[in-house]
Amino acid sequence: MINSLKATTKLGFLGAGQLARMSALEAFKLGIQVAVFSDRTENEPVQFMTPFSTSGSFDSVDDMVEFAKGCDVITLENEFISSEILQEVQDKSGTPIFPSPKSFSLIENKLIEKQTFENAGIPVTPYKLVRSGSDLKEFGNTHGWPYLLKSSKGGYDGYGNDTVRDLESAREGFEKLGGNKDRDILAEAFVPFTKEIAVQVARNEIGTVVYPCCETVQENHICVAVLSPAPIEEKYQKKAQELAVKAVEAIDGKGIYAFEFFLTEDGNILLNESAPRPHNSGHYTIEGCIASQFENHVRAVLGLPLGSTKMNAPAVAMINLLGTHNRPTEADNIQKGLEIENGHLHVYGKVQSKVGRKMAHYTLLGDDLEKIFHLAKESTKNIEI
Repeated sequence: MINSLKATTKLGFLGAGQLARMSALEAFKLGIQVAVFSDRTENEPVQFMTPFSTSGSFDSVDDMVEFAKGCDVITLENEFISSEILQEVQDKSGTPIFPSPKSFSLIENKLIEKQTFENAGIPVTPYKLVRSGSDLKEFGNTHGWPYLLKSSKGGYDGYGNDTVRDLESAREGFEKLGGNKDRDILAEAFVPFTKEIAVQVARNEIGTVVYPCCETVQENHICVAVLSPAPIEEKYQKKAQELAVKAVEAIDGKGIYAFEFFLTEDGNILLNESAPRPHNSGHYTIEGCIASQFENHVRAVLGLPLGSTKMNAPAVAMINLLGTHNRPTEADNIQKGLEIENGHLHVYGKVQSKVGRKMAHYTLLGDDLEKIFHLAKESTKNIEI
């Protein structure tokens, strides 16, 4: 536990996108310096905010060791790295990494993640590692068509996923995702669900705090909106929170974690995926909760007391604003959203917009969830980025 913070305390992020940017803003409030390690060729959102910016490869231990030596603590913005490399970087630099390489190793790809939580007694969606056409056929015959194929490592926002409706499309999807090139491909059954819900949990040696259960609204495997608290019975909200805490404890996690669940038609809650970092489903917490997921990310990895997760309003709606053009970033028609009391626009600082890319989000607080969700959609429908 840290009782004081030096002006030279430096928190390092592996990854320099919008998640690191929003965490960095909270670190700055505590007088903490921020360093970022980017594996991208383009300038990323955090690199405009700090002089301590390094570029390199997530496959290069030497690159990251040199970076880590200049930091007091290292944390993650994404999962595009291996636990073995993280462990080597920590050992050679002497700088602690959170989530720890050991915790990360238990969820670093979708297959290991499923096995870890299943072994902890947490219900998960039916799955199988598929390696051949016969595996693809057998899974469909057992769990029904259509089903989902997922790359075990590196998928997000619909990338690395493919919905397959028959054996022919399953073979095509398997090849497209790299199954013929020795990439691990997971088959996952579609489950009859009524809602997709999520819970964020922050945990360190001092304690654990749990955020409200929220609903995530998905289109084409991309989250387009988040509603909090989730419009479901309280017993299901509490069950999802309990499972999220159980999942963090199963990996002895330190930091901020997000868990996505399916609420099935028969009232079961199945864990779908996890993230060892801030998550899009928790962006509403910036204005919606006393301490946001980003503030508790910083607090958790630095060993500080965790902030309250109580909501600041009875209802919060968040809209993801996706790129509408392939062009240098320019947010047009933003006036309506900014004019609304308790409406908050966050533009991520990505220099290049791409169609379907997460470029910004808009959060609206109020008393009635259905009304503010409608107003948030209306206020943002003409925004072009």
